[in-house]
Order: sequence, then C-alpha cells, then structure tokens
Amino acid sequence: MDRLTEMEAFATVVDQGGFTGAARKLQVSKSAISKHVSSLEARLGVRLLNRTTRRVNPTEIGLVYYERAQEVLVAAREADGMVGALQSEPEGLLRVAVTPDYGRSVIAPRLSEFLQSYPSVSVDLVLIDRPVELNSEGFDLSIAPGAATTGNAQSRILDSFALELVAAPAYLDAHGHPARVEDLVSHVLLHGGGGEVDGAWRLTAQTGEVRTVRARPRIAINNSEVVADMTLQGIGMALLPDYVIGDALRDGLLRRVIPGLPTQTRHIVATLPPKRHLNPRVSAFLDLFDRSGSNGFTGNTSSAAR
Repeated sequence: MDRLTEMEAFATVVDQGGFTGAARKLQVSKSAISKHVSSLEARLGVRLLNRTTRRVNPTEIGLVYYERAQEVLVAAREADGMVGALQSEPEGLLRVAVTPDYGRSVIAPRLSEFLQSYPSVSVDLVLIDRPVELNSEGFDLSIAPGAATTGNAQSRILDSFALELVAAPAYLDAHGHPARVEDLVSHVLLHGGGGEVDGAWRLTAQTGEVRTVRARPRIAINNSEVVADMTLQGIGMALLPDYVIGDALRDGLLRRVIPGLPTQTRHIVATLPPKRHLNPRVSAFLDLFDRSGSNGFTGNTSSAAR
C-alpha cells in the first residue's frame, strides 16, 4: 500500500478528530481510511491512535509521527507544485549579478535575444565586481570567474575561458620579446585582468612547470577592460581573458607573448541561492548562456558567491 496515502490518511484523522471527518475531507469511504491507518500501524509495529466511541486521539508516539508526517506531506505538495511551476512559461523579474567584463563582453550582447524569446521576463543585470550575498541582496543568480563548489554553494560551470599573456606590437618592438616566463620580471606588467593570485601571476611554462611571477606591476587596475585599454596603448603586457581581447588578437592589435606558452584555462561559474529551485526564468537564461555542457548544480546551502 502506498506509504504517502497511509500517512495522509493518518494525519487527516488526527486533524479531523476521527475517521468520519477524515473520510469526508479526503472524499473516500470511512472503511478505506480505517484500512490505511491499520496498515500503517501494522507496518510500523506500533499503535498510533487511541480510539474511543466519541473521539480518536494520537498516542504519544502517534503525535511524534504526526508531526514528521506533516513535514513529509507538505514537502510532497511543494514538489508537486514545483513541477507545475517549472512547466509554466518564464515570467517575472530576473535579477543577475555578473562581473563587469564578462557582463559587458558576453551577457549584454545576447540579452536582446533572451528578451525577445521570453517577452514576459524582465532583467535587472547588475555589473558588480565583488562577492554578493544572493539571498539578502535579492539576486536570482550570480555569474563570475571561479570554481564550481562541491560543498555548500549551489553552483555550476557556465563557461570556460583562456587567460592570454599579451602585449601591443609597439610595446614588443620597443622592449623586446620575452622567450621564457623568467624573462617577464624585466618587463612592464599590468595587473588587474583576472590572472593574479595574491598579487602574482601563476603561469605554466613551456616545460609544464607552474612558475610564479612576482614582479611589481607598473599599473594595477581592478578591471580587465581598463587593463586591456592600457595594453593596447603599448604601456605594458597583461594577462587577460580571451572574451575581453579576442577581437584585438584577431585584428593584430595585440599579440601573444612567449611562443608555446600553454593556455591558462579558467571557468565562469553560475551560482544560485541555497535550496532554490531552478525556476523557469533562471532555467531559460542558463539554457541560452551555458556554453559548458553542464547539466546540474552542486551543493545546496551557501548564498555567497563572487
């Protein structure tokens, strides 16, 4: 016999104070209610109800079971409602926090496509270069470079990108072409493109070894687009995301530094608030922008995301 049916019959008997009221509430026969409750008691091996001629009351164990049964029944109803909601047409306000460079370079150019596909959805795209508290700040989603967590946060890899070590032709003509990672310490470095860890560059050399470049930068700016502009002016070399400098590389305005340097790959991560179901507007948004082939979120409790 179905456990949820037994549980619902028992909980309704407690709520209604008897089998007759429960049968009326659930629109089944009194004998069916009695059969469900008896089956439940037999399966559990305990008496859940004290039956008298006037009233039916839960036993001490029955009262404890009733409280837990109510939680299960509420969760089951919410699950049913969630399925219906997920099948509905996306609508309402979608609030997305995204780092400025990725937001402008990748998200913003495709927003019109998203809005045309889903006319009942409006978007509040907040370009923000700091960690956000999704719940307290009212965001449905955050998008930023990082690593998908396997612990607390609901996150998944949305996209991947390469960090490119680049310089303008004019800079290389004036200062020379470094041949090895070690040569970078004698060059003008521009920091702020997303490639620094604790103020240093971690680069994989041609040999496959990870090298740390700790030379003091000539300029440090906390925005990769501004760093890219400075690099285009020939002021120095920088480690920048390919989604920011792809056109400049293709057009020859920037060149890759150090031939044969292995690609430095990083991820763009989408993060949801804890225990938040993937509502239709978020799902539709991710369907459009997910380039990674990822099909699910990891974790379920943290609301902090960069």
